[in-house]
Amino acid sequence: MLRYVLVTLIWSLLGTEVFAQKTIVSGVVKDASTKETIPFANIFFNGTQAGTQTNMDGFFTISTSASYSALKFVYMGYETKIVPITVGKTQRIEVLMNPSAKELKQIVITKKNKAKYSNKDNPAVELIRKVIEHKDSNRAADLNTISYRKYEKMTFSMDNISDKFRNNKLFKNYQFLFQEQDSGKFGGKYILPVYIEEKLSDNFFRKDPNFKKTVIIGEKQAEFDKKYVDNKGLQNYFKRMYEDVDIYSNNISIISNEFLSPIATSAPTFYKYFITDTVKNTEPRLVELSFFARNKGDMLFNGKLYITLDGKYAVKKARLSVDKDINLNFVRGMNIDLDFESDENNLYNLNKSHLSVDFGINKEKGFGFIGDRSVTFRNYEINKPLPDSVFKEEKITAVEPKPVLRNDNFWNENRLDTISHNQLSIYKNIDSLQTIPSFRRTVKYATLLIAGYQNLGGYDMGPFNTFYSFNNVEGFRLRVGGRTTTELSKNWYFENYLAYGVKDEKWKYYLSGAYAFNHKSIYTFPQHFIKVSFQRDTKIPGQELQFIQEDNILLSFKRGVNDMLLYNDFYKIEYIKEFENHFSYGLQLKKWSQSPAGGLYYQTYSENFVNRLTTSEVSLSLRYAPHEKFYQGKVYRTSFVNKYPIFNLRYSVGLRNVLGGEYDYHSLSGSIDKRFYLSQFGYSDVRTEGAYMFGKLPFPLLSIHRANQTYAYQMYAYNLMNFLEFVSDRYVSLNIDHNFNGFFLNKIPLVKHLKLREIVSFKALYGGLRAENNPNLTGNTYRFPLFADGQSRTYSLGNEPYMEGSIGLGNIFKVLRVDAVKRFNYLNHPEVSEWGVRARVKFDF
Repeated sequence: MLRYVLVTLIWSLLGTEVFAQKTIVSGVVKDASTKETIPFANIFFNGTQAGTQTNMDGFFTISTSASYSALKFVYMGYETKIVPITVGKTQRIEVLMNPSAKELKQIVITKKNKAKYSNKDNPAVELIRKVIEHKDSNRAADLNTISYRKYEKMTFSMDNISDKFRNNKLFKNYQFLFQEQDSGKFGGKYILPVYIEEKLSDNFFRKDPNFKKTVIIGEKQAEFDKKYVDNKGLQNYFKRMYEDVDIYSNNISIISNEFLSPIATSAPTFYKYFITDTVKNTEPRLVELSFFARNKGDMLFNGKLYITLDGKYAVKKARLSVDKDINLNFVRGMNIDLDFESDENNLYNLNKSHLSVDFGINKEKGFGFIGDRSVTFRNYEINKPLPDSVFKEEKITAVEPKPVLRNDNFWNENRLDTISHNQLSIYKNIDSLQTIPSFRRTVKYATLLIAGYQNLGGYDMGPFNTFYSFNNVEGFRLRVGGRTTTELSKNWYFENYLAYGVKDEKWKYYLSGAYAFNHKSIYTFPQHFIKVSFQRDTKIPGQELQFIQEDNILLSFKRGVNDMLLYNDFYKIEYIKEFENHFSYGLQLKKWSQSPAGGLYYQTYSENFVNRLTTSEVSLSLRYAPHEKFYQGKVYRTSFVNKYPIFNLRYSVGLRNVLGGEYDYHSLSGSIDKRFYLSQFGYSDVRTEGAYMFGKLPFPLLSIHRANQTYAYQMYAYNLMNFLEFVSDRYVSLNIDHNFNGFFLNKIPLVKHLKLREIVSFKALYGGLRAENNPNLTGNTYRFPLFADGQSRTYSLGNEPYMEGSIGLGNIFKVLRVDAVKRFNYLNHPEVSEWGVRARVKFDF
């Protein structure tokens, strides 16, 4: 989703050299007398406040696209030193700092070797333990009631833009987009803003009983053409990337990763702490506590905390950043600033937070993107009774801002923070950008490449990745299709495709018509529509469209024997209703006629072959995904995984003698998906699933477990199971996929520089067949299909569950995951493998 917007903008503006000549300086700072390294020395570009610090070993790296010619080195007890540097070059220097004359008289050298860091008898560690001990009393969540007003501002810009790129004649019509900023900031001198949003809200919290409520007062966003971009999804994505930073929480979620807070309960195990200064000209007095990650590759911060010495041990200020060697993709730098203010109760409330992340394909040079989110808090009311009206509705309320709240006067009067003229101009510039013909053409090409659809004015043709594919039954398969859009009608929607198999010489097609009760696209949240459809097409038994799109050309390559296919006729009437709290239900009436093809056949024990099997069913589906956020693509939604579970439940009833249905049955199935974050040990994606079918049924109508015979690793399929290998009328399953985020590999010399990430998975499936549904125990049902040599192709699960597991490496070249998969049992089945290698492409930070 984000890649779609970024690629669109890059394609619109690129076409020439974009790499600025960057100055990169690295080196070490030492005491001129003892030659010992100096930790935490301050380094600035001379004449600016833009800079960095040496790490605990005295080393540093600093870079800029500006034309600074000198660095200034400052450290308490030493003379300030100015060192010239070469502009536009990568260089390494050694800086020797001389102790000041006043301090020289007090220095007594006891030994030359630097003492080994230890938590024991370390005053900095004792101090941080006091901070941890007082966390609950200092954090807002420990209060009985709290209310406040909150103003959020988010901007996203292309950065590190060179003069050569900006002044190219190809961008003559785009000059109004470029903006100049302080060259000491992230992103260099010139940036190209592409997004801005603002939000003003009132927030209420009650501890007992626990309750939260947010009322949005005003909201404003730079919007792109809704035909191509899901603006609400874009907003959701940035919200997931740039979440609120709670220093008192054990883990801080940023850019889809969990970072360990420097005041987490376990923080002294993973961080090193140093008392680097005291601030005496404030009330209360503060201690500057510097901290560094023990392992530079882990999801940890570097930075400073300013702790109050009033007995509360509260955080007054926090300055967080990440090490340049962190195992985090595409991130050049990150800065977090938190400022707290005391109130009349002497409680320290968050007054302002600022989060800035600089992204880039290349961490050292070239253009990239920078995102800034600032949040301002005002009007705190602590432990005061709240009106009953505030808690009248037991849900988070998101009130759509009225048009009058979007005008300039409202924002001028109600913003809690300043906004620059350049930032305000982004709204107008994005509107103007979309009127430029070259940009509009580029958007169409990007939509075709990334989303797979070409807009033809009221009709989207696609998806193009399904236009050509192949399999053993159909041979080469050609397909063309598309769907109508809101340009044609805001109430009625139609979708269709036509496909032809060269080998089987059969036509396949699909046609649907839908009516939207909310006068929006049927893909727009919250959905509310009724749809009628007919589909005549093929599918592999057990493969459902929501898990895999079979005519995708990339999935045409399969292992083993792959000659079983179904010809299907689906008649459906569907009603879908979604609610703002992400609960939804669906009602469906379906008639399904299926005919076996290829190596699949339906045969009774009386030796009769069945050419067509028909069922009719009505079903009710329930889904609840609390706090779900997603980006809506042309057809499918891309959910942004968070810590909240997703529940699915489905109940179906087979109708015999209704619309040609041949069987009565009842089916109940459900699943729960959840991500568990384990701090520094990564995260686990867990799915539990189960089903039970009531009634006597032939194997094609039972639960056919999802198998995978492609070479792509599939998260929710069994990667070493063959198609139609197992069927059940009852089952439970467990799927665990754990990513360690490089926790172990980050600590291995040489290997740690590859930024690899360890992954382990385990899948177990336990189920079986009742005697009435098992053709090996009863003769009054369909036989399991056989291979040509007479061996069975299909089985029921026995007394032990089917199990497989994998060990993998992720983040190979930043996009590739490769797993060695092992199947643990049922190895006596024909055409199965004990081991396999599977790969998966995934873009992740």
